[in-house]
Amino acid sequence: MNQSYNPFDDEQKNYLQGFMMGADVSRAVRGLPILSGSGLKGTSIKVGESSALTTEGIAGPEQIHREAQDRFLANKKKLCAEEQAKRDKNPLDMWNEMLAHAASDKFPKGTDVFLFKFQGLFYVSPAQDAYMCRLRIPGGILRSDQFRGVAELADKHAGGYADVTTRANLQLREIGPKDGVPLLMGLQEHGIIVRGSGGDNIRNVTGNPTSGIDPQEIIETLPLAREMHHFILNHRELYGLPRKFNIAFEGGGSISSLEETNDIGFTAVKVNEEHATTEVPAGVYFRLTLGGITGHFDFARDTGVLVSPEECVPVADAILRVFIVNGDRTDRKKARLKYVLDDWGFDKFIEETQRLLNFPLRKFDLTHCEKAAPADRYGHVGVHPQKQEGLNYIGVVLPVGRLTPAQMYGLADIADSLGDRKIRLTVWQNLLLSGIPDDKVAEATSRIEKLGLDWKASNVRGALVACTGNAGCKYAAANTKLHAGLIADYLEERIELDSPINIHLTGCHHSCAQHYIGDIGLIATKVEVGEDDDMVEGYHIFVGGGYGPDQGIGREFKTSVTHEECPAVIARLLLTYHEHRMSEQETFVEFANRVDMIELNKLYDGNLVMA
Repeated sequence: MNQSYNPFDDEQKNYLQGFMMGADVSRAVRGLPILSGSGLKGTSIKVGESSALTTEGIAGPEQIHREAQDRFLANKKKLCAEEQAKRDKNPLDMWNEMLAHAASDKFPKGTDVFLFKFQGLFYVSPAQDAYMCRLRIPGGILRSDQFRGVAELADKHAGGYADVTTRANLQLREIGPKDGVPLLMGLQEHGIIVRGSGGDNIRNVTGNPTSGIDPQEIIETLPLAREMHHFILNHRELYGLPRKFNIAFEGGGSISSLEETNDIGFTAVKVNEEHATTEVPAGVYFRLTLGGITGHFDFARDTGVLVSPEECVPVADAILRVFIVNGDRTDRKKARLKYVLDDWGFDKFIEETQRLLNFPLRKFDLTHCEKAAPADRYGHVGVHPQKQEGLNYIGVVLPVGRLTPAQMYGLADIADSLGDRKIRLTVWQNLLLSGIPDDKVAEATSRIEKLGLDWKASNVRGALVACTGNAGCKYAAANTKLHAGLIADYLEERIELDSPINIHLTGCHHSCAQHYIGDIGLIATKVEVGEDDDMVEGYHIFVGGGYGPDQGIGREFKTSVTHEECPAVIARLLLTYHEHRMSEQETFVEFANRVDMIELNKLYDGNLVMA
């Protein structure tokens, strides 16, 4: 019996219907011959006939980017490859190309690899011959039905798992070329819009995962994160920035949003009657901080500016427009907001921002602001009471952020039957189930354990962060998720910690796992071993990084340690801390910053108790 082979099912055929028409429109606009029998043959399409097809200049919201590029060109400077790619093709108008690639079962090539990121699809070759899809989940909080929908799509169109990221977000991996478009459409049908989740855009807007339920929060951040998210989605000129951009809102919750690591951080404070003025009445405000990028050794710095909650989005918009106009379009390494601030200084940048606003930016003494209580370093794990009496949230530990669809279905079921139907993702690569009544906590924790997950993990595993690593990222020099798991296994068998230790493993200089702010941070490298100088995966090890009250960039402790040696080195380091700390109350970061690096190495070398 003869049967013709067709690689597409009916759903995929429906998703791809009309791609040939779209491809022919694209070809016609470029003056190329019509290839299909779509009915366009003989039709004349003139370039410039409508603003959407104009190639001579840009008439529309994107004009601000073209003018910025033109200024560099007028000064005899060459645009970097990514800027030229954005100049040649608007990444937001590549749906036809994406349909054509899906229909031909092919991945993009050349600069199209970069441009596809604007639509949420990352071709991650050579790490994997596949797409990765990064979502947009404002504030990191989504409904249980959306979480269940992502699980279904991960099973159907991706590798059968999802990763929680360090921006309180989700990623799907191992997506084939013909599955990219169906996946994007499926996500949108669940109310998840991924446009601008990659490329030179504003990444997932973060806030406190306990927004609305936190007993210590000053203000809820989810409404602001959602407002910022939708503002971005509806302003095309806020895409195609000089480089990627991060925004976070910190409402004083018990679980930090790590706003000081963002390009723009809004940090909630109170102004009491004692310090109130006519211009600044008593109430809740946000301190504006700028320039955070810990991979480049900078935290966001306070600008002295105080903004009301309703002013946050307009102020962020003005800052973005100043960055669009003045960010570097020729050197990717110098194209982040930090470098504009370094060049200009904060005063000039704030002056330029003020020009775009119709209300004054008020300066206010930080010492007259009441700050929030410090975040709970371990608040993202375990059972914690909510501000709603009789209700609790449970922090679920995920093995280096990874979940199977079965686990996602199970967590969604718990949220539906015992909680408030919400899944709250955190920047620590885990999640919270909220709205659990006191008398249902035992049932919820039991069901979590039956899913193969934990809620009371050791202090090591509960504070372990790892980027994707070379199993899925072409930049990474080591398999960070695998090695993180091995480190946790090793430490749990040998050391009982009495305070949380944050261990961050990152695969490359991009520092997606923010190794510089970990108590112990590892950045991957290749290490020479043996007489033949063979290269194996390894790490440089840093200590003493922190955030919030412990804010600081970690210092290098050991260089070029093979991945096989790392667990023992970290164990010995922790034993050294236990033996030489001033008291049980002295945290690791306090110890590491009290003892200089020479002394720390002496204590470590003299520690005869081998783990």
